[in-house]
Amino acid sequence: MALFVLASCQLMVVLDITIVNIALPHIQSALDFSITSLSWVVSAYTLTFGGLLLLGGRAGDILGRRRVFIFGVLLFALASLLGGFAQNSGQLLGARALQGVGGAIASPTALALISTTFREGPERNRAFGVFAAVSAGGGAIGLLAGGILVEWLNWRWVLFVNVPIGLLIVLATPRWIRESERHPGRFDVAGALTSTAGMVLLVYGFIRASQDGWRDALTLASFAGAVVLLAVFILIERRSRQPITPLHMFADRNRAGTYGIMLCLAAAIFGMFFFLTLFVQNVLEFSPLQAGLAFLPVSAVIAFGAGLASRFLPVYGPKPFMVLGAILAAAGLAWLTLTDVHSTYAGSVLGPMLVFSLGMGMEFVSLTLMALSNVPTPETGAASGLLNATQQVGGSLGLSILATMSGTASANEAEKLLQQASPAERLRIERTGELPKPWSDQILTAGVSAAFIMAAIFTAVAALIALIVIQVRPSDLERLKGGTGPGAM
Repeated sequence: MALFVLASCQLMVVLDITIVNIALPHIQSALDFSITSLSWVVSAYTLTFGGLLLLGGRAGDILGRRRVFIFGVLLFALASLLGGFAQNSGQLLGARALQGVGGAIASPTALALISTTFREGPERNRAFGVFAAVSAGGGAIGLLAGGILVEWLNWRWVLFVNVPIGLLIVLATPRWIRESERHPGRFDVAGALTSTAGMVLLVYGFIRASQDGWRDALTLASFAGAVVLLAVFILIERRSRQPITPLHMFADRNRAGTYGIMLCLAAAIFGMFFFLTLFVQNVLEFSPLQAGLAFLPVSAVIAFGAGLASRFLPVYGPKPFMVLGAILAAAGLAWLTLTDVHSTYAGSVLGPMLVFSLGMGMEFVSLTLMALSNVPTPETGAASGLLNATQQVGGSLGLSILATMSGTASANEAEKLLQQASPAERLRIERTGELPKPWSDQILTAGVSAAFIMAAIFTAVAALIALIVIQVRPSDLERLKGGTGPGAM
């Protein structure tokens, strides 16, 4: 029951990253968003979520993880309620940012509570397997839930649905989860603010570049500001007695490699969901519900991959699954680059999507276990927060980079089609401002294919990191089996 409560919270937090994707056209028309500002419905959540995860993990260490976990879930539920009642774009974006704050508090404490609730060895491995499967598959479940809620009710219910779930989690937590030991300390507010602001500027810089070009003054200013703030963040962490991110964690090559792999894979999985959602709805002309159902196999295969990895981790260790998982993910994304306007779901989308999902299921279990290995109990929250922050920041950064690649490819394709068009056709397009349906499909598909090329490169880099950096000793396997070896796992 403790695992069910913690996994339910993680599912609620993770699926909220994608549940609004299918509802975006309805949100745009209801609250009068522009195309540019609409992207912040997603970014306002992921940026505050990723930016404040480190502070959330630290809060659990200092104040008690169960107490902080309950507060985070309550804040998330309240923000969801406010977002559901939003009457304009500003109110919705504020609510989405507040949701991110609640998720940043609840998610790392949930992962840290698993470490303190379950015994090291097979029991904790199975718990990590379930938690990792929920983390990886939550995105696909969010797309399905979003499709159902939008088609049967309306877009506001993609936010309202979190309220009863959050309240049930809050009621169940005191009964099934014991409070952790509190570790005296203080909050590194300066570190939290500089890291969050730096990452926000970095992501904004990429988003701005995709719209206004790399020479735009605001684009360059955003990147410069991000570099300065992140440099200041590192200086603060080096001098702080109780840093929000203990930099010595990166001295462990396995943990540093794990964070690098997560950064790359998060970029790939965020990109796959985002661009495939556009492709199946705009090119294949799926309804919101059909689009959600199209992603349902992803969750099942991710769960299968996570279960497979959990079962054989004590035998082979995490490294083989890290390498193989990244290779499978890269193969699936490379396969998706072959999609064109004549592609079908069964013939061109389902197969590569399942290959990608199998690899990601293997990855998330291994990465979760490796990130929390050999971490002192007082720093468990910080370690779990850093892993989650890497995932969210990697997803936000990666998606902005993929959007830049997609936008460039789409613009080139549009220019090519205009050059091939007859004078009469060009005149009609200039007068109406609308492209023929075959053109718009071809332009979007060119952008999607380009994005998948970059995503495949990200996963290939992850495979190289896993192969070269990660090292597992025989004593590590002994501890995975529940022994007492002195390894780092």
